[in-house]
Amino acid sequence: MDATQFDDAADTVETFTHESAYTLEVDVEGSVTAKAGSMIAYEGDLSFTGTASAEGGITGMIKEAATGEDAPVMEVEGDGTLYLADQQKKIQVLRLGADDAITVNSEDILVFEPSVDFAVETMDSLAGAFAGGFTNVTLSGPGCVAITTHGDPLVLEPPVSTDPSATVAWSGVSPSIEIERNLSDMIGQESGERFQMNFDGDGFVVVQPYEEL
Repeated sequence: MDATQFDDAADTVETFTHESAYTLEVDVEGSVTAKAGSMIAYEGDLSFTGTASAEGGITGMIKEAATGEDAPVMEVEGDGTLYLADQQKKIQVLRLGADDAITVNSEDILVFEPSVDFAVETMDSLAGAFAGGFTNVTLSGPGCVAITTHGDPLVLEPPVSTDPSATVAWSGVSPSIEIERNLSDMIGQESGERFQMNFDGDGFVVVQPYEEL
């Protein structure tokens, strides 16, 4: 995959269709995995099963590392049409080929097809620094995925350094974490600028105009 998939021109990618920039229509024939709480309506015969715990089918996929509280996902099964949205965030639909993979901040995953594999990882150097934690999920194709961003995403090519709180996803590269010790904490909270994610290599990085602390 490449950064051109973030162009707004593609309103439909196989089973995923934009109803608007903030609402996604999903044609369910079998199952999909979606962020819990993102269903706003559905038509047809669909059932919803939560998988919040580590023993669940998603292996505790989305978790707030600092508090230990789960932000669960759900399996949607059946035959029907599902409508999803997440706090009026913009929805980006991507199609992953068999050799494609993208790593996404767990808070920004909306839905993906059952053919998409996933692997969960937590950045230990960042997990305790921010209230939301930094749990990331690597999604591997083939299949369709949808992710969300606050506002229009900015897609950058490495080398680039980003604020972890504004970093949504990356593909083809892996970040290294740098701590800027010259930026002291002056207001009793961790500053995103103290921590930087440095990317280098052949790929792209997606950031949003919002710090998701």
